[in-house]
Amino acid sequence: MTLREILDILRDSYCHTMGIEYMHISDTEQRRWFQEKFEKPHTPLPREEHLRILDKLNEAEIFETFLQTKFVGQKRFSLEGGESTIVLLDEICELAADNSLDEVCIGMPHRGRLNVLANIAGKSYGQIFREFEGNIGMAGTQGSGDVKYHLGAEGKFSAASGATIRTSVAANPSHLETVDPVLEGITRAKLDRLPSALNDGEGYPVLPILLHGDAAFAGQGVVYEVLQMSQLRGYRVGGTVHVVVNNQVGFTTSPVESRSSVYCTDVAKVIQAPVIHVNGDDPDACVLAGRIAFEYRQRFQQGRSDRPGLLPPSRPHEGDDPSFTQPNMYDLIEQKRSTHKLYTRA
Repeated sequence: MTLREILDILRDSYCHTMGIEYMHISDTEQRRWFQEKFEKPHTPLPREEHLRILDKLNEAEIFETFLQTKFVGQKRFSLEGGESTIVLLDEICELAADNSLDEVCIGMPHRGRLNVLANIAGKSYGQIFREFEGNIGMAGTQGSGDVKYHLGAEGKFSAASGATIRTSVAANPSHLETVDPVLEGITRAKLDRLPSALNDGEGYPVLPILLHGDAAFAGQGVVYEVLQMSQLRGYRVGGTVHVVVNNQVGFTTSPVESRSSVYCTDVAKVIQAPVIHVNGDDPDACVLAGRIAFEYRQRFQQGRSDRPGLLPPSRPHEGDDPSFTQPNMYDLIEQKRSTHKLYTRA
């Protein structure tokens, strides 16, 4: 190849809407694997894939818009601006189903929870809307409020190929990262109950996915504790996919005021986990990030973690109005069109 061609491919691989950190990994085989994945000419996704992505974006955006219109003033932890998260999760579940895994277990905070329950875990819209009207169906002590944001669900995910896989969203005992060790424990228990999963070379057929906010990922000690135990034989689950939604909510302050590291995901480097950064306004790149995360987990099942980070969701209808503390950023966000509109036009 000429130098011009080499530079074109490298720029396209590393300077586009997706970036990756993997040179901190000491294992040469893993570094080579990433180089082979990234350093090649870009091939666009087929048309059917584009239409499927558009469908998922549509489902995610319409769900949030409906809640905003129908339940005005209700406390909502919306995924607005971060709808690509649904596209990413959909791709990972699709691959898990096609690869005949047993189950996908998801742990997450409040933000985007209802969207994931509806569009990934298969919880019925009717039930979600009834909960918004205060009919939680519990024994009365909890009231309504944000109880619906703590509830888990189990369902089935259907892939485009017709394959299905069980999905579950763990009940979250608190607002943020307490769910991390809970989900890893659930996953490990499910693996232990599958008679041959851990012993007979079947790999790890239960896939854990953890969703995080950026400030919580960098700021809560339980995240580091879970990461540093991930390599221990007694706790291993074969790799967790971590999705960090970079919504800049945590301290409603600039990253420079809230953490010492460059990226919120730098804590993951302690276990030499690769980190993929992807622009949420490019759903195609999110799909690619999901594929790489899944393939890496299946190839190097060592309890490693792979975490795509996403673009800031805009949260235009929240009670804790972020434009007070971040006026410049939210002026820019106001001028942006939604991911769905941008993708439809593209």
